[in-house]
Amino acid sequence: MSLSLAPTIFIVVVVFGGGLFLGLLQGLGYFPGADDPSFTLEYFRNVLEDRDFLTSLGLTLYISLSSTLIAVISSIGSALIFLSLSGRQRWIHFIFQVPLVVPHLVVAIAVIFLLSPTGWFSRIAQALGLITTSSDFPLLVNDRFGIGIIVTYVWKEVPFITVMLFSVLRNAGVDLINVGKTLNANRWQRFRFIILPMILPSLTASSVIVFAYTFGAFEVPYLLGQTYPMLLPVWAYKHYADIDLMARPEGIATGMLIALIVALSVLLSHIIGRFSQLGRSRL
Repeated sequence: MSLSLAPTIFIVVVVFGGGLFLGLLQGLGYFPGADDPSFTLEYFRNVLEDRDFLTSLGLTLYISLSSTLIAVISSIGSALIFLSLSGRQRWIHFIFQVPLVVPHLVVAIAVIFLLSPTGWFSRIAQALGLITTSSDFPLLVNDRFGIGIIVTYVWKEVPFITVMLFSVLRNAGVDLINVGKTLNANRWQRFRFIILPMILPSLTASSVIVFAYTFGAFEVPYLLGQTYPMLLPVWAYKHYADIDLMARPEGIATGMLIALIVALSVLLSHIIGRFSQLGRSRL
């Protein structure tokens, strides 16, 4: 291991690892200032047995998986379209990098201005005579299906995945795709046997990053989500910020469960990637 990586590794281990360790201690009920600072699994058990937690978990998984799937499919199509525009790749690459610097919070506020019942789209629909009042506009913000949250995540993450896939295809994909054309491979065959194996490592990595972020993000569901059921990060914050200090361990326990689910998703993607590499090597 290079010594140049030592400061980064030290910061990650101390800050991130230390935070997880302290959070785990408090999630287990260890408070040095409490009357009985002892370890217990009671708070984790209370969280897992809470019906509201299970409802929030299902909603969070639905929004995270939907956002990731829509972003992945859109990014693959966008990368392939941009690859065919050979003379404009540099400009397209620049344009798609612009949304990467926009914070999620700003995008969430923009979605409120656009998609809320009193937003721009609602006013345009009223001006065109499509609806009579703002109450006729479909509820797309703070709705039960999390449409506003999904729109925010897709708008923000599609450029991120597209840039990664486009870089891979631009550097090595054009020549291989042309070889497939000379061998009379149709579009599906070129995608299945040339493009997909080429972009799969980057696609897997970017998908895991998007899922991990959307599953644990707080600000977007806090602004655009319902008051009930809440997404897990908001649910955890609610308990952590409760005036009853004894509710704080349940909030921390929820945060630890979020970290565990994200870690399991990263591990699962790594295992799938190893098996896919093994299968390609055997072929």
